[in-house]
Amino acid sequence: MPADAPTILATSGGAVAADRIRWSVGPLTDYAIELSGVTGRAPRVCFLATATGDNPQMIRDFYDMAQEAGIHGSHLQLFTMPNVDDMRELLLGQDVIWVWGGSVAGLLAMWELHGVDDLMREAWQAGVVLTGVSAGSICWHVGGTTDSFGPDLQPITNGLGLVPYSNGVHYDSEEQRRPLFQSLVADGTLPAGYATDDGVGVIYRGTEFVEALTEQKDKAAYLVERGPDGAVETRLETRLLR
Repeated sequence: MPADAPTILATSGGAVAADRIRWSVGPLTDYAIELSGVTGRAPRVCFLATATGDNPQMIRDFYDMAQEAGIHGSHLQLFTMPNVDDMRELLLGQDVIWVWGGSVAGLLAMWELHGVDDLMREAWQAGVVLTGVSAGSICWHVGGTTDSFGPDLQPITNGLGLVPYSNGVHYDSEEQRRPLFQSLVADGTLPAGYATDDGVGVIYRGTEFVEALTEQKDKAAYLVERGPDGAVETRLETRLLR
């Protein structure tokens, strides 16, 4: 059951610490599933941990989360080879595609190598809701800031560009993120974009920003634009999910 418009929920959250398993599905990911419009059956969610090198523990964690949440889970891995014969059939058969964090540079390289970048665009246009955290948020945008190349953050500018904005993740928790993101927007390295504190996500319908959402009180999203004297940051109204 596709969403009624191409939909992305790009986040710095979506999973929360749990007692009996490592992570549970968080309110942001629950909302991504809601946006898909699925009713009457378990939602189909495909998980990609490409940005972690398809870390087996992370994939196991996903299936633990899926079982707890009543999700019909699947995953696409690319290391050391794709785990399915038909990646298009897998991805376009989902309600939601959920992309985990890690190296966004590595993710984008592997996706291009295997043609997953084109499949993601096709899935998005077909109404599969795209969501993810950190690298799994930046990837849908033109670019953002990344630690893919080392502890000193650098720009990444070869995102999929499904939406024509840049993306700043972990805006309140990693001290290099905010100043670098603002600097890159100010000097034109990145276009204007949306930044999210930890636990916050932004929704796009088509290529338009619709709403900011948060799993945690007192967290926010921000619009960062290029101004005559540098970057201009506007704090956005951010709705708390229950």
